[in-house]
Amino acid sequence: MTIRVLLVDDHAVMRAGFRMILESEPDIAVVGEAATGSTAVAAASALRPDVVCMDVQMPDMDGIQATRLLAADAAVDAAIVIVTTFDRDDYLFEALSAGASGFLLKNAGPEELVSAVRVAAAGDALLAPEVTRRVIARLAPASPSPAPVTTPPAATPELTDRETDVLRLVAQAMSNAEIASALYIGEATVKTHVSNVLQKLGVRDRVAAVVWAHRHGLA
Repeated sequence: MTIRVLLVDDHAVMRAGFRMILESEPDIAVVGEAATGSTAVAAASALRPDVVCMDVQMPDMDGIQATRLLAADAAVDAAIVIVTTFDRDDYLFEALSAGASGFLLKNAGPEELVSAVRVAAAGDALLAPEVTRRVIARLAPASPSPAPVTTPPAATPELTDRETDVLRLVAQAMSNAEIASALYIGEATVKTHVSNVLQKLGVRDRVAAVVWAHRHGLA
């Protein structure tokens, strides 16, 4: 399967560099480019990419607002990876809240960009361990007791043992492939378990599941 990518950045040189890196991979094709958030929204609707690499600071409409619009559009089934120069917590949390699947800095190496596209296309959240820690520090309140909670709450007994195992590994920022390897099961099975976990916990995405796991002592 070829991963279809839309590049969104107001700098043509940056887009050209990303295109060169991504199109050197046999399983990735850049299907379009956009220089503003509004043109990105239109391009995503027309081109139906699998992954959108989205800059933040752009004229007309910034990448956060464009991400929010795309995530809310049921006709667009694209994972959005924020690619920015600025390692700022406000960008990180606004992007994840808007519906982005990942957050990558522009000083990342070419192999990290390629990996980010593949991870996002596979349905995984691109959260490095250090980013996960920042998300947890912001969103998960500290436990009122000195000792962490070690058992899941009675309110969610519907999680099976296997789903609980998968949730623990998701909370460690492991990808579906890594979870599959750790549990000796197929990636398709992992995706099914993750989908079931999200549905049973009543959360939107893996980021929210990570927060839930940390709040309830599963990480």
